[in-house]
Amino acid sequence: MAFSISPGVTVSEVDLTTVIPSVLTTAGAFAGAFNWGPANKRIQISSESQLFSIFTKPDSNTYISYYTAASFLAYGNNLRVVRTVGANSFNADANTSSTIQIKNEDDFQYSYLSGNNANVAGPFVARYSGALGNSLTVGVLDSCPTANFTGWQVNSINVSSYFAGAPGTSAQASSAGAANDELHVIVLDTNGLFTGVKNQVLEVFPYLSKASDAKDPLGNSNYYKNYIFNNSKYIYAMDPISYATTNATWGTPLANGTTFTTIGTGTTVQLSGGADDMPSTSNLQTSYDLYKNADEVDVSLIITGDANTTLQGYVRDIAESRKDCITFISPPSSNVINQAGNETTKLATWASGITASTYVVADCGWKYMFDKYNNVYRWIPLNGDIAGLCVNTDSVRDPWFSPAGFNRGALKNVVKLAWNPTKAQRDTIYALGINPVGTFPGQGTVLFGDKTFTTKPSAFDRINVRRLFIVLEKTIAQASKYSLFEFNDEFTRSQFVALVTPFLRDIQGRRGIYDFRVVCDTTNNTSQVIDSNQFVGDIYVKPARSINFIQLNFVAVRTGVNFSEIVGQF
Repeated sequence: MAFSISPGVTVSEVDLTTVIPSVLTTAGAFAGAFNWGPANKRIQISSESQLFSIFTKPDSNTYISYYTAASFLAYGNNLRVVRTVGANSFNADANTSSTIQIKNEDDFQYSYLSGNNANVAGPFVARYSGALGNSLTVGVLDSCPTANFTGWQVNSINVSSYFAGAPGTSAQASSAGAANDELHVIVLDTNGLFTGVKNQVLEVFPYLSKASDAKDPLGNSNYYKNYIFNNSKYIYAMDPISYATTNATWGTPLANGTTFTTIGTGTTVQLSGGADDMPSTSNLQTSYDLYKNADEVDVSLIITGDANTTLQGYVRDIAESRKDCITFISPPSSNVINQAGNETTKLATWASGITASTYVVADCGWKYMFDKYNNVYRWIPLNGDIAGLCVNTDSVRDPWFSPAGFNRGALKNVVKLAWNPTKAQRDTIYALGINPVGTFPGQGTVLFGDKTFTTKPSAFDRINVRRLFIVLEKTIAQASKYSLFEFNDEFTRSQFVALVTPFLRDIQGRRGIYDFRVVCDTTNNTSQVIDSNQFVGDIYVKPARSINFIQLNFVAVRTGVNFSEIVGQF
């Protein structure tokens, strides 16, 4: 207890109930090219429908990224996705003499939302970069005669029916001595690229305000720039409609008693100049950098789509650095599609170009699947599926079970494989650390290997052992943080052993390990260790091993033979 000057009773608590926490073992991570959505920002996706909602449908340039992510989501519901764009991917805007790239909401908020943008992109800009934004048209109407409202046309369509009445002066503005602050905004899909229907209304924003301090009934900003920023899925508002004539008043506070400049008639703003640009390897490396910091983002399965060997090696290094996740890679499509007889040679060459690692899982091919958005069949790399099988294994068993085989290794959405290796071919690539995937009559397409990408024989050359140790290291490390800044004495060391032992006993009971021992005493916490302000806990584990080879011996014997005489002789 603390020292007390005068008599009294002091109450304190000491919490000795710390336990090993659960950790996330099925969170996926991916970076790739998509047609829409925020770029260079991690977005958590829980289903393919959400993937479509945020990044929209794929085309001939982006289908591999889209279906790699969708393949993973067929098995699990936790994937972080980073959209990656090239340097010449531009947002569609209303200024035909300029180009602009706004990567995501943070980029817009910090660079454009609160500033005077000097008509850099016109009054509106597509929310995300890409040619898809060229399909957007924005209609604006402010305080005007009733006839102008009832006859309000956007792309030859009367849009007044989407609003309850004409904009004018809000009650809030009127009480402040201001006038003509209201405006309506409507967004249309001019070319039908988002909805499949030309001039389909996408969004309606009634009774917004030109005043920078205007509020809606809930107390949120009703200033049209802020409101559109917070609520639109398709556009940002950049500058006043007519920069030369309305800039002086739009965006000023109600407290000034401003009579806001009006445009009087409906204004139609067609966005253009949006451009697609496929990301370079360097662009993709920058996106994968968003997964580098283990303290910032918790992921365990990193998929790479059709990444080249340079990018595969880069992502491998991220996993090696973090040591709490695995990278999944597939060979180039040119190694297995229409390469009859040459596949093993090409895969050997590919594998030789990537540094081995027990934090990498390599598969042998690509699958043919149906693209429901474009009504065609596509070739897609298998790494999204193989990572997905690990998610499935976590769901039905535990991370330390093998994701391969007929019990847990069945792949989904496979019409056919680019290459269905024979037994001899499977033997060849398995020796290289490449996991075969095969189609078996009546049994489907199955992951038929569970190696990590290494030829060094050790316990860590198996997926289940690598994932077991990730779970052990991650969970025990998290629990050990609560020993920081405590005394390195017998009490703390005993507390550590008492913390770890029940957790390992539970893993043992769930068939993850055969046996274990925890050592944390004066044998490894010597006086030198203590004086160096360190703490050492040694945890010895015998990991459970998956069966890769089965030998069945059938021995025919004579009728009069006693089995006990011959068992074990062959």
